[in-house]
Amino acid sequence: MISYVRGRVADMTESSVIVETGNIGFEIFMTGNALAQLHIGEDVKLHTYFQVREDAMLLYGFPNKDDLQIFKLLLTVNGVGPKGALGILSGITADELRFAVLSDDVKTLSKAPGIGKKTAQKLILELKDKLNLEEAFETKLMHEKEAVSAAAGGMTDSRQEAVEALVALGYSSTDALRAVRKVTDADSGDVETILKAALKNF
Repeated sequence: MISYVRGRVADMTESSVIVETGNIGFEIFMTGNALAQLHIGEDVKLHTYFQVREDAMLLYGFPNKDDLQIFKLLLTVNGVGPKGALGILSGITADELRFAVLSDDVKTLSKAPGIGKKTAQKLILELKDKLNLEEAFETKLMHEKEAVSAAAGGMTDSRQEAVEALVALGYSSTDALRAVRKVTDADSGDVETILKAALKNF
């Protein structure tokens, strides 16, 4: 019913944010990690899941559609409700969850609050057929590129390309950025030169 809410952050609690739009304040429950990135007074767009119960109507919000999709996927698991699904996503990212399920990684899933070994095995059993390894890799790569672009703001195009090339080679986006930033003497227009110089920084 409510697919997203766009407005100004009016207030925050430990587990939710109040987004004001059209003179109405919507309370939206989020993970601690997502809440930590918000600031009072800033404009936000949150993708939401609207839950209607006998005793309440609740909104759960996510900074991107991917987290919302994984949240909805978790709700398909027998015995996992919105609070439980939010708890899982506060312990591990959507990408980590996909790979943990696809690789039968009970240990990673058990990192999430309130998830024991049995529940982790249940998640793997019920979600494995609903996930695709190729899609999981593509989504992870897309997220890494987005993170690189955001962090590389102000960099020349060739330096950004060098960072992306390093990420494609298997380096983490953080390490790739750090290595490229250390390159000071390379011609800013030559991706290959920057890449060679950056590789020496590892």
